[in-house]
Amino acid sequence: MIVPTNRENCAAIARLIAASERILISGHLSPDGDALGSMVALARLLTQSGHPAWATADLNALGKLRFLQGTEEIVPVRRLRHQKKFDLFIAVDCSSFDRMPPEVRPVAEGLPAICIDHHATTTPFGEAALVDAKASSTGELVWRLAKWMEWPLDNVSAEALWVALITDTGRFAYDSTSTKTMRTAGDLLKYNVRTSQINDIIYGSFPPKSIALKRLAWRSLHIWKNRRVAEVTLTRDDFRSVRGTKADAEDIVEIPRSVARNEIALFFYQIPDRTKETRCSIRTRGNWDATVLAARFGGGGHRKAAGCTMKASMSVAKRQMRAAVRDMLKSACRKTMRIPDVDIPKEVAK
Repeated sequence: MIVPTNRENCAAIARLIAASERILISGHLSPDGDALGSMVALARLLTQSGHPAWATADLNALGKLRFLQGTEEIVPVRRLRHQKKFDLFIAVDCSSFDRMPPEVRPVAEGLPAICIDHHATTTPFGEAALVDAKASSTGELVWRLAKWMEWPLDNVSAEALWVALITDTGRFAYDSTSTKTMRTAGDLLKYNVRTSQINDIIYGSFPPKSIALKRLAWRSLHIWKNRRVAEVTLTRDDFRSVRGTKADAEDIVEIPRSVARNEIALFFYQIPDRTKETRCSIRTRGNWDATVLAARFGGGGHRKAAGCTMKASMSVAKRQMRAAVRDMLKSACRKTMRIPDVDIPKEVAK
């Protein structure tokens, strides 16, 4: 899905912003680095340009990302109902209205809205949209908008966008990294981004709870289909045993993905306060499309990284997802093994 990022789209966004006095910005539930970085940067860019804006999120879900400058300005979602009325809503890195925190939805409903996102499964909503599935991250789109609007960046907004870029590109290692991504990164570096410190905090420093969850996940590792598929599991009891949260398990899907020859990696987990659902993070290599699996259960994401929430117990969710994986593998196998029609020479046929 691509909504052209041309003058008309940016002009429509500019008109909505110009007509607003209090802007609310939200990402998806349990924001990752891209969602959080985009929210923080956009709120700061708007406010410094004379358009007061507030980002909102569940602060308990941020985990180690709370180190990011600007997060101290975030309005906790539980306090939204006590805020003055907003007159514009901007959704960032959120493929659908349903993926927003439940506390945000009643506040955002009825407001003029802008959608800024890069998910392939996004259906643009609101009065204006900046959606490009070829962009490496939503942070890259926020940077594009800032340049078009001539909003000046500073160290805080640049570091927020840097976090958005590196977390959604795997430190510029994923296929989504493009020349546009690198131009964006090059521009951000002009603002004295603390690249080494940020890298150490996100990728080289883990709290004891996170390490404990990794140990439990390693113990659950299950490899099948001749190493093509690997999965790990964390139950509610696992999270409770270490007093961990979803933020402490952010990169656990990399455990099954690290198995040699792995093509499809699955991470099943249950959040303690969500008693009737099981979530699954999906990572793929090669030609496999993670969104195909996620979409079967109402989820979405990117071709190589997607996820879904399944209204089922852990055992049922695993059984359903494994069946979906087998169906996908069989379908590809049938296409590969199909014997093509061949014209047989008449002399051979005789």
